[in-house]
Amino acid sequence: MKKTITVIPATINQFTSVPINETKKRRVAGYARVSTDHEEQVTSYAAQVDYYTKYINSRNDWEFVSVYTDEGISATSTAKRNGFNSMVADALTGKINLIITKSVSRFARNTVDSLSTIRKLKEKGVEVYFEKENIWTFDGKGELLITIMSSLAQEESRSISENVTWGQRKRMQDGKVSLAYSRFLGYDKGENDTLVINEKEAEIIRLIFRMFLEGSTPHGIAKHLTTKGIPSPGGKATWSPVTIRSTLTNEKYKGDALLQKSYTVNFLTKQKKKNDGEIPQYYVEKAHPAIINPAVFDLVQHEIQKRKSGKNRHSGAGIFASKIKCGECGSWYGSKVWHSNSKYRRIIYQCNHKFKDEIKCQTPHLNENTIKGLYVNAVNAILTDKDEIIANFTIIQQDLFDTSSLESERARSRTMAAFIAELKTREGLITEFDAGLWHGLIDFATVYSYKDVRFTFKDGTIINAVKLPLQR
Repeated sequence: MKKTITVIPATINQFTSVPINETKKRRVAGYARVSTDHEEQVTSYAAQVDYYTKYINSRNDWEFVSVYTDEGISATSTAKRNGFNSMVADALTGKINLIITKSVSRFARNTVDSLSTIRKLKEKGVEVYFEKENIWTFDGKGELLITIMSSLAQEESRSISENVTWGQRKRMQDGKVSLAYSRFLGYDKGENDTLVINEKEAEIIRLIFRMFLEGSTPHGIAKHLTTKGIPSPGGKATWSPVTIRSTLTNEKYKGDALLQKSYTVNFLTKQKKKNDGEIPQYYVEKAHPAIINPAVFDLVQHEIQKRKSGKNRHSGAGIFASKIKCGECGSWYGSKVWHSNSKYRRIIYQCNHKFKDEIKCQTPHLNENTIKGLYVNAVNAILTDKDEIIANFTIIQQDLFDTSSLESERARSRTMAAFIAELKTREGLITEFDAGLWHGLIDFATVYSYKDVRFTFKDGTIINAVKLPLQR
């Protein structure tokens, strides 16, 4: 018996669930993107927006929704493309039936992103049309073609990324320094990509270094700059201690540059990683004009390490904060107020751990005038023998530092040079305490007893300001 087969035509679109013969207009959106902010690309960007607006409105069977845009955004990932993400969200909620874009590479250069997005849209009955490749995603061959084209676009991105990386590393090998000028205080971009000091911003950098050497903490400096209404490197009203620490340790401010501190791990995600030795680095000395004297920069690094190694947390409160050490337990001296509510009120300095342990430190307390007087004695002892100290330093520098390539010893040499330079500016003895001299010459003082208060200067000289024996 012969079979009888009757064809029942489809009446509903399998993707949109809309009756096939229905004349309802499709809600259509365009997507335009350019990957750079160059002038010629901006022209292309504006042209794309104008083109899709006119093109969609010219069709009687289409209803114009919008042209979604991303300007100056890379296409290797859709994560930070706000226009793209907004368009997809609107499509998934039913506001869009069809998306038109120039090409697969404009949509996404990441194969996974491209296919996953297209499949999500397809499930919601939203079609995508790629003009350049003439691909409709509801077409049977659409997904295969998109897979091929997306893969090619992804490989193109890889090739571009590798070429850019090669170019950047070649510049580093040649000692060429570049900065994110919009987020880096102190320098402007000069001719031939050279770094030119921005004097207005450089004053902020010098202030940060000066305040730190005067005893302020990164937190205290950040608070001061915020209170003064000085914008941060990122243009924010509030400074953070992290930004201050980064500034204090950035070798670019002394005219040098460590290149390739980080590198891109994945060209698709743009994920960066700190370079811990995986790829070469390049240290360029005297790469550009210095804002901070190298000797001053090295003094700051020495101070940073000293504060880390102290038994107690460094305090930036007052000129003597974290400058006077207990000779018994190694703790810093801190200020204490005696008789705060009476006419006998006075400030004294004593070991911060004096009463915290079972065995109490026997080191004495000192008042401010005593500290200042002892320091004047110690400085005058240095000034009396400054010619001998300068001569000894010259010999040490020739014998030890000039033959060494170690950065630590070069830093020590510059630290001593700064100390000597400070000495040379002083004529005769001093008669009163000088705050600038205190920060410029002293490393720290150590209190053992009333008869033994030793001042350690930044050249390594130690003087007992009570008995005044000179040690080197």
